[in-house]
Amino acid sequence: MSQQPPAPPVRQTIVQLLSQMRDGKEIREYLHRFSGVDQERFAVIKVGGAVIQDDLAGLASALAFLQSVGLTPVVVHGGGPQLDAALSDAGIETERVNGLRVTRDKAIPIIRDTLTEANLSLVDAIRHAGGRAAAIPRGVFEAKIMDAETLGRVGEPTRVRLDLVAAAARAGQASILACLGETEDGCIVNVNADVAVRALVHALQPYKVVFLTGTGGLLDEEGDILSSINLATDFDDLMQADWVNGGMQLKLEEIKRLLDDLPLSSSVSITKPSELARELFTHAGAGTLVRRGERIKATTDKASLDAGKIEALIERAFGRKPIAGYWDALSLDQAFVTDSYRAAAITTTLGGWIYLDKFAVLDDARGEGLGRAVWHRLVEYAPRLIWRSRTTNPVNGFYFDECDGAVRRGEWTVFWRGDNIDLDDIRDVVDQAFALPATLETV
Repeated sequence: MSQQPPAPPVRQTIVQLLSQMRDGKEIREYLHRFSGVDQERFAVIKVGGAVIQDDLAGLASALAFLQSVGLTPVVVHGGGPQLDAALSDAGIETERVNGLRVTRDKAIPIIRDTLTEANLSLVDAIRHAGGRAAAIPRGVFEAKIMDAETLGRVGEPTRVRLDLVAAAARAGQASILACLGETEDGCIVNVNADVAVRALVHALQPYKVVFLTGTGGLLDEEGDILSSINLATDFDDLMQADWVNGGMQLKLEEIKRLLDDLPLSSSVSITKPSELARELFTHAGAGTLVRRGERIKATTDKASLDAGKIEALIERAFGRKPIAGYWDALSLDQAFVTDSYRAAAITTTLGGWIYLDKFAVLDDARGEGLGRAVWHRLVEYAPRLIWRSRTTNPVNGFYFDECDGAVRRGEWTVFWRGDNIDLDDIRDVVDQAFALPATLETV
């Protein structure tokens, strides 16, 4: 087995996370939510073989960090680059059909040994980083041969045995699973990593599903990471976009199939190991968050919205009621509201700018990524945006990440977004924002 590279200590990962957060409420909020889930159902994390090959120390440190805060994921890994190299060394050509590796009998011992070695390498690295992990290269996926003539010994899971996973969770260990299946008569078969993850997710019904990749997310046509994908509204457009290649289409289709088996509150996060903590524990996240989602209604017509639900959302999100007559007096510019009325952005105009009057998101909607989806719609609509927030607002950390400038006066902070704009350019509208009357009742 190869020598372990030095892994960054868990403490360093924690310090990096906390340094990115201006208020500890975010991490406490997410920890509280995650701690209410059975630990073997907290998260399924899929790791590509390239990540194990290229960033083993960072991956191990990220997984050990989760355990340091009391969370125990189930990890499923592939081994694509390792298998390509091992099979090539053995004189076996790599062949794929519809994305699946053709696996003839002579390749099985090599696949078994290579995936087992990758499995043990990851387990050793997690332990080296201060975490606890259980090596489970086999024994979880029962499978049947899909198409012996075309694919050889490639299996499709028929049953997921969770006893080993549950035992590891009870011992406080992260289960590290390789994509090796076994038929009813005990023959080893190769199982595609995405197919294995989907079977495991169907059986476990986890709260979170995370794909760790080298790119850190799905990329748009400019090569930038897409921060949020709402399948209910975005899937068809993405599948028809000329810049979405076949590999990304397959990934989106696989994620959609996976999420169709899960509660609406579930999501898939795609990020890199170094950003795993930010993706899980901050509102802004780091990577691509994909949800089955719900539709976001965009409207300029107040009459098309349920005023009672809007005001109830504001009260629950801010802990205070809107002042009497708030909604009637509001001169609406644009509203972005989810079907469930659990997240909304409401804008007016101020001094020629779009002014964000309310960004209201319930806690559970943040966990589902609805707040991020609404924010994405908002900033697409208003690239030049100004808003204010009480200086004690715990969401200000997110606002500082998203703004291009900010200024504080007393109990208020005014933020703005817009390219090449500084305070001297917009001093008048900033002054107007500070002078606006409060719209929530005093405590």
